[in-house]
Amino acid sequence: MSVLTAYLPDLYMGLSSLLVHKLRTLLTMLGMIFGVGAVVAMLSITAGAQQEMMSYIDLLGVNNIIIEAKEAVDRNELQARRAVSPGLTFRDYRAILENVQGLEAATPRKRFKPTRVLPKTNQEMPLLIGVLPNYEQIGNLKIVSGRFFTEEENLRSAPVCVLGESAKVNLLGYDDAVGKYIKINDVWLQVIGVLSQQAVADTDVEGLEVVNRNNLVIAPLNTVMRRFEDSNSYLKDEIDGIYIKVAPGVDSIETANVVRAILTATHKDAGDFTVVVPAHLLEQRRRTQFIFNVVMICIAGISLLVGGIGIMNIMLATVLERTREIGIRRAIGARQADIIRQFLTEAVLISIVGGLIGIGFGFTLSRVIAAAAGWSTVVTFISIAVAFGVSVAIGLLFGIYPAVQAAKLDPIEAIRYE
Repeated sequence: MSVLTAYLPDLYMGLSSLLVHKLRTLLTMLGMIFGVGAVVAMLSITAGAQQEMMSYIDLLGVNNIIIEAKEAVDRNELQARRAVSPGLTFRDYRAILENVQGLEAATPRKRFKPTRVLPKTNQEMPLLIGVLPNYEQIGNLKIVSGRFFTEEENLRSAPVCVLGESAKVNLLGYDDAVGKYIKINDVWLQVIGVLSQQAVADTDVEGLEVVNRNNLVIAPLNTVMRRFEDSNSYLKDEIDGIYIKVAPGVDSIETANVVRAILTATHKDAGDFTVVVPAHLLEQRRRTQFIFNVVMICIAGISLLVGGIGIMNIMLATVLERTREIGIRRAIGARQADIIRQFLTEAVLISIVGGLIGIGFGFTLSRVIAAAAGWSTVVTFISIAVAFGVSVAIGLLFGIYPAVQAAKLDPIEAIRYE
């Protein structure tokens, strides 16, 4: 309490001095306001983007391995590939099950893009995928109503399906969808379950095509293989993907290397598949996030540096203006330390007030960017603490030189100064 009481006169004097020149003080603060705002906004954008990506990678499953077929785009490319590789097949799926240790679950996947659906929708057509019942476990799916299909329903190619959250709303509205029917091309499917909202990625995750996981119709694998016929099926592999979940304690990256070696041998190095390991992607993203955050802080720190130079400039001008005041204070007993403390207090007050306004500006800016660009932004305590701490430190650092210059003035010469 005694320390605070000792500094109260300096705080009062500093505020009084700054309020005498309100416009000049505000203009000096602008550098700190924009610098702190830039730090908070940029870190919120990177934190939001990374949070979305991390949640998407987590949703893929850090214990999972995903194999994606690189299917041909025309007949010539298909012929060139088929000369050396049969593409991704059920044989590959069986070879992995028989030769790879430590697997907890696995399922082939067959995708089908509908050309027409009932009920009709003005939104994007849902994507139909066929998988085994254990996909619920592999994909860590959460059912909000109904249930997932069973092995018995897969064996008899039952016309049933589970809808993603967006597909359910687009096709059947907000009412309960369980028990209702949808028609995909010429096949009626009964809805037996609805999934909860899932994270999506705005850009390709290495080796994976961007798919809206909420706009899916998931059906038994045999149902899709036997009841649906694609007009471009001659261009497609027998299956277009395999999902694998490794057992707890098993290194998914090492297991993926074994899977990759098996497929490379059976496909004769045709390069018509990719093996994606979410655990590896997660590790890469975390490293990238750290580097990106450092770069963003450095860029925004330039604005704070400019603000600090502005504080030094205005404080030097203030020392020149108040030379007689300094001389009078020294003459009546003020020590050099008192003069230094007085001018440092003013510099730090500018940076503190500018930092607080900058935090509000950065928070507002991040919300505006999120609304205008559709990006996810997350204002974290760390971003606020870093921005505010750096602004105060810069105010203190750039206020030292003018304060020392003021303290060095000769009292007699200062009083005579006009």
